[in-house]
Amino acid sequence: MHLSFSLIIAALLLICPASHAQSANDLMGSGDAFDRKFQADKALQHYLPAEKLEPQNVPLLLRIARQYRHLMTDATSISEKLRLGGMALGYGKRAAALAPNDSEAQLSPAITYGKMLPLQGSKEQVDASPRIKAGADKAIRLDPRNDVAWHVLGRWHQALANVGGLKRALGGLIYGKLPTTTNEAAVTCFDKAIAINPNRLRHHIELGRTYAQMGKNAEARRFIEKGLAMPNMEHDDPELKQRGREALAKLP
Repeated sequence: MHLSFSLIIAALLLICPASHAQSANDLMGSGDAFDRKFQADKALQHYLPAEKLEPQNVPLLLRIARQYRHLMTDATSISEKLRLGGMALGYGKRAAALAPNDSEAQLSPAITYGKMLPLQGSKEQVDASPRIKAGADKAIRLDPRNDVAWHVLGRWHQALANVGGLKRALGGLIYGKLPTTTNEAAVTCFDKAIAINPNRLRHHIELGRTYAQMGKNAEARRFIEKGLAMPNMEHDDPELKQRGREALAKLP
């Protein structure tokens, strides 16, 4: 009798982990259905319970970080955007720590830092800048065909290439030295992103915006208009198109 009871317990111990993993997978699958429809709140209703079951599941942590970035885009107040950005950053950092050799995991915090950057003060911007570049650089080393990593690196060059001398000097005195770079470096990154994945409109629009900063208006117009003509495929595409239209309106 005692032996039979022991065998039953052993069998249950073998069954439970498989059942547990399947439950988390089921929740992730349900969340993915809402993720594909950009319904972040509903996706999180499935991803967050799955995280309680598998808190070290890197793909799941990356999914959760993405949902919080989507909610950040949709939020109307700066404080709420920053709060949601902080949530995304926390999950992205956890994924990066758990998967040091995973390109997407290393890129996730950099993406979030970049989204938070325009909403922050000078000190936070200076602190975040090297983190963005380090994350994008590492993601590219791990996977040279990660087009989003090339895009993030391009945005980094694009933003820093046009920081004025006075602002750069004052920022360096108060917060720390800002790195120097060029618009040409940004163009190289966006060109690589397009070569890898020409179907992301963000690559074309940001390449066009970079050409606008360089005063190359014909090239700027060509790439921005190409991006604007492409269908929305990702959550942030409407916001990116608006940025493209604003840049296009400023061209002579």
